[in-house]
Amino acid sequence: MSRCVILGGAPIENTAVVRPYLRPDDFVIACDSGLKHADALGLIPDLIVGDFDSAENPNRPVETIVLPREKDDTDTVFAAKEALSRGFDDFLLLGAAGGRLDHTLGNLALLLMLDTAGARGTLVDSHSEMEIVSRKTASIPERFAYFSLLAVDGAASGVCVRNAKYPLDRATIAPDYPYGVSNEVLPGHTATVSVETGRLLLIKVFGTE
Repeated sequence: MSRCVILGGAPIENTAVVRPYLRPDDFVIACDSGLKHADALGLIPDLIVGDFDSAENPNRPVETIVLPREKDDTDTVFAAKEALSRGFDDFLLLGAAGGRLDHTLGNLALLLMLDTAGARGTLVDSHSEMEIVSRKTASIPERFAYFSLLAVDGAASGVCVRNAKYPLDRATIAPDYPYGVSNEVLPGHTATVSVETGRLLLIKVFGTE
């Protein structure tokens, strides 16, 4: 099955950064004002969802699900649940970080929700690529300037980091002490991260932030 791309309404400062992540066979869901990103990226949505509180219903000849404005799910969470119900297990979230902090944190929680469902989720903005590390070892190619590990679901134990400037061997990373910030891949290597118990947010930074 193809991958599901969900377009949220947060700003995408540099479309040239996110464009290489797109694939010709992606199933694209535009959430409310996220439709503007579809136009900017030259994408034709396969599905449009939203309560249209931040943009008008475009009334395009595309499958559209109109949501009530008073609801438990954000438009982005609804889109992810809808895609899961259709069998998708690989997700790319764009326009999901930046702008309102509460929405950004909500979409980081969505990465946890997808992981809980056994799906793979990647969130990309103009500065970084983010994913949850849980059951599988994650890799960080040398092309990333920095990477950070943050405990976002309680403490993570048995954390191993290899081929990095600051390696770890069966360490514990807790939410109240962010000592996993700003690590670097060793030149000529690919760094790896694994955990035995718990989950971590892995942020791979493109530039020099």
